[in-house]
Amino acid sequence: MTTPRGFRDRSDDSLLTLIGELPELVRNLVMAEFNAAKKWAKKTGKDAGIGSLWVVAALFVLFWSIPVLGAFIIIGLSSWWPAWLSALVVFVVMIVITAVLVLLGILRFRKLSSRDNPGQAIATDAKIVKDAVNDY
Repeated sequence: MTTPRGFRDRSDDSLLTLIGELPELVRNLVMAEFNAAKKWAKKTGKDAGIGSLWVVAALFVLFWSIPVLGAFIIIGLSSWWPAWLSALVVFVVMIVITAVLVLLGILRFRKLSSRDNPGQAIATDAKIVKDAVNDY
C-alpha cells in the first residue's frame, strides 16, 4: 500500500527488513546532503562572481571619474560657465553610476549570507540522530 505522496507504508514490515534497508537509507541521506552541498556551493560561487563583477565595474567607472574631476577643475579654472558646468554634470553622473553599481554588488553579496548552509542541515540531522540514540 502506498500513501498519497507515493511512499510505501512500512507498518507491516518486520524489524529485520527495516534494519536491512537501513544502509540504503543512510546512503541516500548522505548522497542527498552531498548534492545539496554541491548545489549550495554552485549558487554561492555564482553570486560571489556576479557580485565581484559589479564591484569591478564600479571600480572601472570610478577610475575614469578621476580624470573627469581633473577636467572639471582645469576647465572650471580656465573658462567660465558652460565648460565646467558640463564637466561637473559628467562627474556627478559618473558618481551616481558608481553608487548604483556598488549597491548592486552589495545586494548580490548579501544574498550569500541569506541562503541556508548545507552544513547547518547536516548538523541538524546529526543532532536529531544523537537525540534519538540518547532516548533509547
